[in-house]
Amino acid sequence: MSKRNEEFPAGFLWGGAMTASQTEGAWNTDGKGENLLDHLTAGSKKKERIFTRSIHPDYYYPNHEAIGFYHRYREDIALLAELGFTTLRTSIAWSRIFPNGDDSVPNKAGIEFYRSLFEEMKKNGIEPLITLSHYDTPISLMKRFNGWTDRRMIGFYLRYCETVMREYKGLVKYWIPFNETNVLGVASGWLLGAGMYPDSEESPLGMFTGSTVSENEAGIRWQALHHNLLASAELVPLAHSIDPENKIVGMIAGFSIYPYTPNPADVIAAQHAMLTSNYLCADVMVKGAYPAFAWSYFKEKKIDISCAEGDAETLKKGAVDVIAFSYYSSMCISADPKNMQNTGNMAMGLPNPHLVETEWGWTIDPLGLRYLLNDMYNRYGIPVMVVENGLGATDRVEADGSIHDPYRIAYLREHIKAMRAAIKDGVNLIAYTTWGCLDIISAVTGEMSKRYGFIYVDLDDEGKGSLNRSRKDSFYWYQKVIAGNGADLD
Repeated sequence: MSKRNEEFPAGFLWGGAMTASQTEGAWNTDGKGENLLDHLTAGSKKKERIFTRSIHPDYYYPNHEAIGFYHRYREDIALLAELGFTTLRTSIAWSRIFPNGDDSVPNKAGIEFYRSLFEEMKKNGIEPLITLSHYDTPISLMKRFNGWTDRRMIGFYLRYCETVMREYKGLVKYWIPFNETNVLGVASGWLLGAGMYPDSEESPLGMFTGSTVSENEAGIRWQALHHNLLASAELVPLAHSIDPENKIVGMIAGFSIYPYTPNPADVIAAQHAMLTSNYLCADVMVKGAYPAFAWSYFKEKKIDISCAEGDAETLKKGAVDVIAFSYYSSMCISADPKNMQNTGNMAMGLPNPHLVETEWGWTIDPLGLRYLLNDMYNRYGIPVMVVENGLGATDRVEADGSIHDPYRIAYLREHIKAMRAAIKDGVNLIAYTTWGCLDIISAVTGEMSKRYGFIYVDLDDEGKGSLNRSRKDSFYWYQKVIAGNGADLD
């Protein structure tokens, strides 16, 4: 075993991340209700996923069976334990606990499934890091309340959270209230983040259409986001009262944003984008109040958020214990609107001429991770987690069954080096979970061919395959990295 690297602290949590909806399958099994992602058809990097109000027998819904984790979780946890994981980030499907989101009693089968899952993780030395809402609003709540646009969602959500926190006290202590809270600020926010019920029978997900929206739609989104932030804030004291060991982990989608040129106008544009994209939501979660620039931004965009009496006090009492973010790529911003164009996924920006892109159009920028870690930690001064990071790529199975993925190893190696440098810079980084430790259904495209995992799952983009698991070269590489606490990256 390699000598442990003092640059990564003792007790550092190494692992991976996934979600219930992209892994479990069993979408209508054992009393589970339907959720948003159950109604998304398959897509591709050139074709939007479509939300359908009804489940059409002629369409393929990849999340219905996903990778079969619901029935194979013991096998998968054993593989992750072999890999050396000390933490696993996954989520609870709200509609597996409360099928309609607001039922009078929880679904016993759902309660017992997650209890068994978390016990299996703990038995294998894996700390659960659990997301409570990961783009999977129960369909019933979407239909009846138009999702998070309705303030009553806060009460339904808190009741669900209290239920699972009491049930899994002693098994789970790290809780993420919402995945990528700030996603409501981008094109797909109306659906994924807000859980708003589409007006038509079939509606595109909206990931490929840019982030320009009408003033009215922007106001609705930000109102839904305000309700998200209130729910997160109310959860903090509730979680601490249930178990003082509970830690609430606020999470955003993290973007490193650079000026396209040294022109001061571009620098100001990039600064503004960093503030509104990353820190508007994070400031509320960590500092307990909207920052000054938020109100200027709302005024500029003609956004009028309806705040009830007591909202400011609720936010003030709801500061999170840990701040976390996903990080995949960076982007450039220009003050010249003629320069701007759509690029990548869930972001607007210009490609960086100094960086290369993945086959899905994401820039590869490890130093951007170091930049964002420093920026985040020096802004907030609380522990930080990187809870999503990885390379989506097409993998090939060789004739002998081996899977060589040096591109994934190279990507992760450089990002781990960047984290090591950030720790040297003084950042209190406590966890790293790569995205998609097993190959899973892509949330954006619904594909299986966009693979992130260390473990290959035999499933294609049409839902065909044995679902058998096999280890990629990156499995053995990451196993060595974890065993040496990040000392050996070769």
